[in-house]
Parts: sequence; C-alpha cells; structure tokens
Amino acid sequence: MNQLIPLTTQQGGGMNMIVVLLIYAVFIVGMYFIFFRPQNKRKKKEAEMRNNAQVGDEITTIGGICGRIVAIKDETESIVIETGSDKAKMRIKRWAIGSVDTVHEEEKE
Repeated sequence: MNQLIPLTTQQGGGMNMIVVLLIYAVFIVGMYFIFFRPQNKRKKKEAEMRNNAQVGDEITTIGGICGRIVAIKDETESIVIETGSDKAKMRIKRWAIGSVDTVHEEEKE
C-alpha cells in the first residue's frame, strides 16, 4: 500500500533546505536586476549629463529655473547661469542641473 509520508519525516531533509536557500537566492538576484541595476544606470547617465554641460547650453535646474550657462567653475563644482530677459545671473551647484536642453551636433550622429 502506498501511503503518503509527510515531508518532515522523509529522509533527505537537508535537500529541502538547499532548495529553499536557492529559491531565496534567485529571488534576491531577481530583485537586484529589477530595482537596483536600473537605478544605478540612471544615476550614471545623469552624472554624465551634468559633467558634459558646456558654456552656452540651455539648462533647467531641479527647481525649475531655466537659463543658459555662461561660466563653469570647476574648483567649486558650480556653474553660473543667465536667466530672464534682464540677463540676471545666478550661481548654482552642478548637481542641481535637472536637464540639459541643448542638443549638440556630435550627439545626433
């Protein structure tokens, strides 16, 4: 007669533990590829965009201020932008650049 034996009383209980650990490992690796890897790629792309900003580029800050870069100060990691029709100048940190709105010819090719 075939009787069902509960999993807890079967021999080879160590094998069940290995399967459970493998399932957890696959889950953790999957979560890394779903959440953390895309976020790291996005951060690298934003840092590259901020570092490649040049004098004359039209930018928008993370606060929503639009302007044109008139000077870059590498020693203080800041830039000077010109805003509005009265040509007011503001100094902001490089990390505050939200987007560079100017498209360069080299990037199109």
